Amino acid sequence: MTDRQRRILLVAHAHREDAHVLAREVAARLEAAGIDVRALTEDSPDDAADGCELVVVLGGDGTILRGAEVARASGGVPVLGVNLGHVGFLAEAEREDLGATVDHIVRRDWAAEERLAIEVRVSADGRTIWSSWALNEASVEKASRERMLDLAIEIDGRPLSTWGCDGVVLATPTGSTAYAFSGGGPVVWPQVDAMLLVPISAYALFARPLVLAPTTHIAVEVVPSNEGVGVLWCDGRRSFALPNGARVEVVRSDIPVRLARLRPGAFTDRLVAKFDLSTVGWRGAPRPETRVGTGS
Repeated sequence: MTDRQRRILLVAHAHREDAHVLAREVAARLEAAGIDVRALTEDSPDDAADGCELVVVLGGDGTILRGAEVARASGGVPVLGVNLGHVGFLAEAEREDLGATVDHIVRRDWAAEERLAIEVRVSADGRTIWSSWALNEASVEKASRERMLDLAIEIDGRPLSTWGCDGVVLATPTGSTAYAFSGGGPVVWPQVDAMLLVPISAYALFARPLVLAPTTHIAVEVVPSNEGVGVLWCDGRRSFALPNGARVEVVRSDIPVRLARLRPGAFTDRLVAKFDLSTVGWRGAPRPETRVGTGS
């Protein structure tokens, strides 16, 4: 094997046998084309994607987020998702397109699209006690069903409001169709540089979703009077228990996530396909047919 040999990292859903069967098929086809294939396992190092040109993920959005973690640790290797789940907003292709997807990879027929990510820092008593990042969202949530959280919201160093609530979602445009969407937040096109703040069941007169500038510094403080505790989640994958008085700060990351795209397509088409939206009555100009999962 030479230094110039092409390498691909395969990430398959850990608990789905069909994903592993498909991964073996993909690996065989790529290896037949002279491409070295690595498979991510539970024992793989953090830098498993080092030297790879692409991280190919077989699974749903959760598995794709796992692939994004590995890709980020290796300097931003592009991630190509093949949806084996339900909605699969992060995926570029569907299961039935797998053969054509492999052909695209072999021909290097794909382009990388950068997506805004966020950095997350937790501090207490003036010192950092935890840090992470997210592609979709960071969420501060109550850890106990019986009690609300009292959260003080700060925007660019100025107080905005204090909410008694179930929590708050701090999302990216990519995450606007995930947890933030279920909380009543707006759908934001991926090309828009912005951050979202979406309260979860807030008991307050002013508790509307906010669309903020990408340069915004957001802080959420767990009001010390809370008898319960909160928990911070990043992309629903990494969590940290928040003590009373903890301060969660979120800013735009200097390191975007790169998603591989096989062909150009409109985000509108992706919304229609993924949410099964009715377009009956539309009389616009026809466009070339685009397969599901190939939008931006």
